[in-house]
Amino acid sequence: MAASRSAEQTHLRDMEGEDAGTDEREMQSDEEEEEAMGDANSDDEADTSEDEKENEAEIQRLEEQLSINAFDYNCHVDLIKLLKQEGELLRLRKARQKMSELFPLTEEIWLDWLKDEIRLTEEEPNREKVYELFERAVQDYICPDIWLEYAQYSIGGMGSPGGIEKVRAIFERAVTAVGLHVTKGQMVWEAYREFENVILSTVQPPAGKIPSHEEQKLLNAQLERIQTLFRRQLAVPSIDMEATFAEYGEWAENGVPDSAQHQYKKALQLMEKCKAYEEALLVAEPPKLAEYQSYIDYELKEGDPARIQLIFERALAENCLVPDMWAKYTKYLDRQLRIKDLVLSCHERAVRNCPWTMGLWKGYILALERHGAEHQTVLDVFEKALNAGFIQATDYVEIWQAYLDYLRRRVDFSKESSKELEELRSSFSRSLEYMKQDVEERFGESGDPSCIIMQIWARIEALHCKNMQKARELWDSIMTKGNAKYANMWLEYYNLERSYGDAVHCRKALHRAVQCTSDYPEHVCEVLLTFERVEGSLEDWDVAVQKTETKLNRINEQRAKVAEKEANFARQEEERAEQRQKAKADKKAYKKTQKGVRVGEKRKAEQDSFADEWNDDLEQGSKRHKGNGDQMTEELMETETGLFGKNAPPGYKSAPQSSKTDGSVAQRENYDKPELRNDNCSVFISNLAYTLEEPETKLRTLFETCGPIKQIRPIFSNKGTFKGYGYVQFDSQLSVSEALKLDRKEVEGRPMFVSPCVDKSKNPDFKVFKYNTMIEKHKIFISGLPFSCTKEQLEKICTSHGNIKEVRLVTYRSGKPKGLAYVEFANESQASQAVLKLDGTEVEGNTISVAISNPPRRNTIDKPSSSRHFEDIAPRQFHGARGKGRTQLSLLPRSLNRQSGSGSKVENGTPAQSVSATSNATGDTKPLSNADFAKMLLNK
Repeated sequence: MAASRSAEQTHLRDMEGEDAGTDEREMQSDEEEEEAMGDANSDDEADTSEDEKENEAEIQRLEEQLSINAFDYNCHVDLIKLLKQEGELLRLRKARQKMSELFPLTEEIWLDWLKDEIRLTEEEPNREKVYELFERAVQDYICPDIWLEYAQYSIGGMGSPGGIEKVRAIFERAVTAVGLHVTKGQMVWEAYREFENVILSTVQPPAGKIPSHEEQKLLNAQLERIQTLFRRQLAVPSIDMEATFAEYGEWAENGVPDSAQHQYKKALQLMEKCKAYEEALLVAEPPKLAEYQSYIDYELKEGDPARIQLIFERALAENCLVPDMWAKYTKYLDRQLRIKDLVLSCHERAVRNCPWTMGLWKGYILALERHGAEHQTVLDVFEKALNAGFIQATDYVEIWQAYLDYLRRRVDFSKESSKELEELRSSFSRSLEYMKQDVEERFGESGDPSCIIMQIWARIEALHCKNMQKARELWDSIMTKGNAKYANMWLEYYNLERSYGDAVHCRKALHRAVQCTSDYPEHVCEVLLTFERVEGSLEDWDVAVQKTETKLNRINEQRAKVAEKEANFARQEEERAEQRQKAKADKKAYKKTQKGVRVGEKRKAEQDSFADEWNDDLEQGSKRHKGNGDQMTEELMETETGLFGKNAPPGYKSAPQSSKTDGSVAQRENYDKPELRNDNCSVFISNLAYTLEEPETKLRTLFETCGPIKQIRPIFSNKGTFKGYGYVQFDSQLSVSEALKLDRKEVEGRPMFVSPCVDKSKNPDFKVFKYNTMIEKHKIFISGLPFSCTKEQLEKICTSHGNIKEVRLVTYRSGKPKGLAYVEFANESQASQAVLKLDGTEVEGNTISVAISNPPRRNTIDKPSSSRHFEDIAPRQFHGARGKGRTQLSLLPRSLNRQSGSGSKVENGTPAQSVSATSNATGDTKPLSNADFAKMLLNK
């Protein structure tokens, strides 16, 4: 027993020792974990501090950029995101405030801002600031979510004096603004009814208690208020109307009234008509412009102003940068609703969203005048328009005209002088100075070549102010700006003098017109003679006849010279055409003769040589390999077929082929058989390197993923070198579309061109690429790009400004970039926005230039049959991009130039060697004498 007890004690001591050791190890482990956690925390703190430093540097960069260009929309958005991430609430509030002063904010930005302000201002006295912010939010766009948030926030203040009435007022404004929204309006209606149900619970008497007369009156009024909400909601078409109708039936003690049922059925019918448009919006992808346009057209036919206004607002909430949509909406409000606050608010939002659109500013100025706005307000709007950054010089002319028209309508011309008249004259002077300094410097053109503004000013001075002296000064200035050669300008001036001047100045104007006009001199001559018939003396008549005859004789002489030169030019062109046709015919006959002789001799020599070698090889093979004669014959036949191809002896057939490379040899025998070709299943490959090894194998590797290949035809020269182009024919026409996707794929450092295979002799009008010469307002042209810029980088730069349809980098034929690119956007407004935001920015250290795509016209030499101005005497010639220098004289006779330029013929895509017109039938070229060269030089 003692021994066992001692053993037990020893075992207990060992266990206690182990426990103690375990505790020590656990404590040590905890300490190590704490140290590790401390190290990790210090690392996290270091990383956090680094992130904070980077974010702060980025915030400062964005703030500096906004100080330079305050209208950078994306920069505002990025700054707000960073400040919110860093928790800089005060700076965040200032950033949002600055952005809201320049741009209407989207629904998401407003909701974030409102929720942050609600959390910051939980105290009662600060609720008014939040109310003011909500009022600003609902002015930018009509958004159901913002109105719902506004109403719910107001419920929190219903305990204050007048709080319940304020909540009801906000709910009433909300259902008026968005209650007709088919998909989201129901939320506002239900929230309104829930609020009224809460009020109902407060006025209901406890169970078993008989309400007093006043209590019963309040109860009945609240019940009627809820019933009214049910009836109003059921009269509006919306999603899930059936559930609302069922809820009303359960709530009402006597069921749904007949009048409410009638309104409900009408709303259901209307909902059925709208259902297709709503479903189209649900499945469409943003911006859903086409779907909204169809919906708007439907509502315009129905003619309900409230519904029309709401569908416009819904469309603009998702397409706020579409000027045409704003123009259509403002025009509807101007002509139909004519409610001052609503119209002016819409115009203001339109120019804030699309400031680059002149038409919206012009409509805004007219709307301000139409609704009697103060002069200072109109002036402020006009000054903002001048700083909006229009993209065309003519836009500035139109906005100045709109403002000057407004100023002219303010003037009372019955008074000799007034403040308004002085302001009108000073504004005319300022407009001319503005067009000369600002517009011409920016666009390189005046924007008002016909001097429309000066013409209007002159008419106002003559008609209203009776100041012909000022009008004449203005017309003198108009004529000195390059308009004196136009007959219509002189006739405008003559009509002005005829209406408000005297006969002396009329005669003087017509005499100057006859002297200076170059476009329609007969017309002004006829007007002068008619004037003298009516008012002139015999002496005046004689002077007019003499002057007009002199002018017309001089003009007729010039026209005769021009006609003679054109006739000579046409005759020379006909002679050149005849020479080209004759040269082509001679060359064709010569080549046919030479080809027949050479091919016959070559084929006979090859056949004789091949027959001798063939017999020798067979004899030697039969002697060396008596038992393997057949095998030797097959090997020789395969070898010779691979070498000779189509030049094998008559009756010779190749052995069956197995591999792809050998199979192509058999395919070459079918290249010249038209019945085996199919252009619909073929593509033309070009711009490949001449040094491409095994082009057939390379093309097969490139295009075998597009579909089964029937044959590949690389084109070789007479020397056997690859010409850089060929044809690929597929088994199916479906493979062609896949092959065309490989266009401009880089092959050994060069872009490979893939185009449809079309016989141009049968389709002469077919062109793979048509050069556009018209302005492309939905496309921008970018120059100054670094050569290292890729298509993906450029697409990333431009994608923030709109939906990109295509990005094309301009390259040389070798594939090297030119630093130019075209970017096509979904619509014109996005392209305009990209021009405003990207022009002058830097890309990898290069300052790029961005403009609306406006390709130059192709330079072509005028044909003699074309009608040209009689002053254009000689046909234009073009020598390169910058023309031909005066000292760059060509010492080669023109006749040789014409032969080399026009006598070449293209066969199978390869220019044939030009044959001299002096070559004889045997191919020998006659030496040219000095007399021959003299004839060439004198042949003009």
